Amino acid sequence: MATFLYKLGRLAFRRRHFVALIWVALLTLAGVGAASAPAAGTTSFSIPGTEAQKAFDLLEERFPGMSADGATARVVFKAPAGEKMTDAANKATVQKTVKELSTGSEVVSVADPYQANAVNESGSIAYASVTYDVSGMELKDASREALQDAAEQARESGLTVEIGGDALQATPHTGSSEIIGIAVAAVVLVITFGSLLAAGLPLLTAIIGVGIGVSTITALASALDLGSTTSTLATMIGLAVGIDYALFIVSRYRAELAEGRDREEAAGRAVGTAGSAVVFAGLTVVIALVGLAVVNIPMLTKMGFAAAGTVAIAVLIALTLIPALLGYAGRKVRPTGEKSKLLGGGRAAKNAGRPNMGTRWASFVVRRPMAVLLVGVIGLGAAAVPATSLELGLPDDGSQPVSTTQRRAYDLLSEGFGPGFNGPLMVVVDAKGSADPQAAFDETGDRIKALDNVVTVTPAAPNKAGDTATITVVPDAKPSSATTEELVHSIRDTGTAIAADTDSEVLVTGATAMNIDVSQKLNDALIPYLILVVGLAFLLLIVVFRSILVPLKAALGFLLSVMAALGAVVAVFQWGWLSGLLGVEETGPVMSMMPIFMVGVVFGLAMDYEVFLVTRMREAYVHGENPGQAVVTGFKHGARVVTAAAVIMMAVFAGFIGSSESMIKMIGFGLAIAVFFDAFVVRMAIVPAVLALLGRRAWWLPKWLDRILPNVDVEGEGLRTEAERGGLDEEKRLVRA
Repeated sequence: MATFLYKLGRLAFRRRHFVALIWVALLTLAGVGAASAPAAGTTSFSIPGTEAQKAFDLLEERFPGMSADGATARVVFKAPAGEKMTDAANKATVQKTVKELSTGSEVVSVADPYQANAVNESGSIAYASVTYDVSGMELKDASREALQDAAEQARESGLTVEIGGDALQATPHTGSSEIIGIAVAAVVLVITFGSLLAAGLPLLTAIIGVGIGVSTITALASALDLGSTTSTLATMIGLAVGIDYALFIVSRYRAELAEGRDREEAAGRAVGTAGSAVVFAGLTVVIALVGLAVVNIPMLTKMGFAAAGTVAIAVLIALTLIPALLGYAGRKVRPTGEKSKLLGGGRAAKNAGRPNMGTRWASFVVRRPMAVLLVGVIGLGAAAVPATSLELGLPDDGSQPVSTTQRRAYDLLSEGFGPGFNGPLMVVVDAKGSADPQAAFDETGDRIKALDNVVTVTPAAPNKAGDTATITVVPDAKPSSATTEELVHSIRDTGTAIAADTDSEVLVTGATAMNIDVSQKLNDALIPYLILVVGLAFLLLIVVFRSILVPLKAALGFLLSVMAALGAVVAVFQWGWLSGLLGVEETGPVMSMMPIFMVGVVFGLAMDYEVFLVTRMREAYVHGENPGQAVVTGFKHGARVVTAAAVIMMAVFAGFIGSSESMIKMIGFGLAIAVFFDAFVVRMAIVPAVLALLGRRAWWLPKWLDRILPNVDVEGEGLRTEAERGGLDEEKRLVRA
């Protein structure tokens, strides 16, 4: 591995024009493809294997004109104080609004509140339901504008008018904080390298990689049914790992220059050593992202594959474009310890002979390993405590900021009709095999009315064939509550008994039931996913480190960091700690895909630091140092770079906290805090403490396993032989430098 990458690095350095041309051509091709591709439609949100999805599919088959997956809007009206919605003037305003809405080209139907019994008992609040023939993301801007214009005209008459539902669903924006994250990354790189040019290389290559990845996603979005969240995740992950991988290569290149090697040789050795770590770190990230397919949620699978593709591009760029650009930079990228003329006049750094911070910290940990280990484990355990109160759900209009019309409409409906009105359940009765379908419909409605926590059950509405009917059930609790989830399970249990008595099938669907099914599916998939991803990465790390205990320690440390990160997410987004500082306007259940998503992404990113830091230790140990000294040597060369990489990754992820989309905001915060815990507590404290306690046992591998494992030579041991074959002894390298 190291020898092949060494040759690749030297080739890219020598043939820099050709390599740069290839990457520019790929970026141009992806950009042209994105510009000429048809606009992406909605991402079809299907959950194979769930009852809610089965019911949706049945509705499409038996109610062909129903547009079960079409966008909906609820235009909510509230009369001024002392008036009622049934007053003549207010009624005329509502009916005028309904008439205007019904003229839309994508509108299927608009329900008049006065004919649909959609006025509350006090007469203060009414709503009109609007149904469209396309989903919220496919809805034309003209239809959204017509909806908002109709509401604004109604407000002019003195009514309070708000709009709920998914018809106003729009592509989320991340805000200026994403740019701030990249700016922080730039500052960290300048401080790390002491050179503007060396700092600019990782940023430039990361942007090129993300540009190719996101442009490709955009070009394929329509054909592969990719949504906006897919490109956002690819940007988030691609920027973070792209900067980090380039940082690893450039840092090792400068270290090789400091040892007296010429620039081509230094580029080859940087790619052969740090590049090996980049390859295996990238593989762990790809495994974690691609492994999301085991959940069997198409949207999540597509997000994982798209982000994995962007990571693969970042790895290839680090191995080829970075050495090519280093060839262009020439002497402007200086050896470790020297600063540019702008930042230090080309002078060597002060106190060059003094041990750096990484060396001093590692020496302290090696002297006090048990104390450091206990503090780290207890600290992460305390941070993980809130995770014991984890409540899962999917966001609805109730989780929107109070400044939005969707949230205000949600609150008005809760005020006028009860909290459960915002999450009605749709019960589908398939009586095609029943001798008396109408009796099956009636019995289903009667049995549901007898259940607890039910406010309203509408009469069954059969299709034209009379073999299938829908029944709307309004719970007495809000959609995301545990009470509503219990009601869904109660209806399904009742449906089993009804099926036995009437030869019909009862299914529960709707947005609320779909959210419950998604949460359950994600929970069920978490353990298999953990076993698959951690197991594959464990085997990969055994090959890299040729050890059993080091990969085991890496996996256990990851579990500590991800649990602590989940605890922090619960504390902020569920309990409300620091919510004002982070712009979280509404607390509630944690997004149901957050645990499995964090497990996948954080595991891959955590292994980046593990591979880069511990391969340096392994390299020192293989070259003859004792275990304790190898830990110190690993930190001497790797701590500064890993620290910079972690700060950069945190800055990039934290930039997405400014997103208008609650899911992106939560993911950005969760990943940023997870990187902090994993890099600075697990990898910088717990890992060296455990290795110091284990000593030589840390690198133990059964002889039979050692014989059958492939030798990937991540430490670059084979490069010495390669250098000798090329006739480049130490003296010649010093002369050529």
